[in-house]
Amino acid sequence: MKATRSRAAARKDNNKETVKPVENRIVGKRKAALQADKSNQKRAKNETWAKKDPNKPKRPPTAFFVFLEEFRIIYKREHPKVKAVSAVGKAGGEKWKSMSNAEKAPYEAKAAKRKSEYEKLMEAYKKKLENTEDEEEAESETSKSQVNVKDDEESEEDEEEDEDDD
Repeated sequence: MKATRSRAAARKDNNKETVKPVENRIVGKRKAALQADKSNQKRAKNETWAKKDPNKPKRPPTAFFVFLEEFRIIYKREHPKVKAVSAVGKAGGEKWKSMSNAEKAPYEAKAAKRKSEYEKLMEAYKKKLENTEDEEEAESETSKSQVNVKDDEESEEDEEEDEDDD
């Protein structure tokens, strides 16, 4: 008797061919077009990130990062040959975990102070943004009819000057 494959095995093989991802099924020119489309999507994504305002205040560091600022100086003094940033971060993280809440308290206080300063700066920044938006809206609210009236007046003056020249 001849050994045959079961129907289930045959279906699996057929499904593998038909259920391939769309990218894998595309061949030739279509594949190149798809790749070009993906690069356009990446550019669009990068453009959305590029709209960051340089005048916006930076977020304040957490208590850990305040601690790390001081720890970094001490660690570099004790280990002058270690240049890796990751080594300093790992050592700082281990020390931070081993510290008690009482030892962390001064860093948390500094972080809270910086956060309150940041909130004040953000309020001022938001007010400044609102003021600039209000000014822009006021400029854009000048109706087209007012603009057209001004243009008409200027054109009438030009015509009068032309008549005087004749």
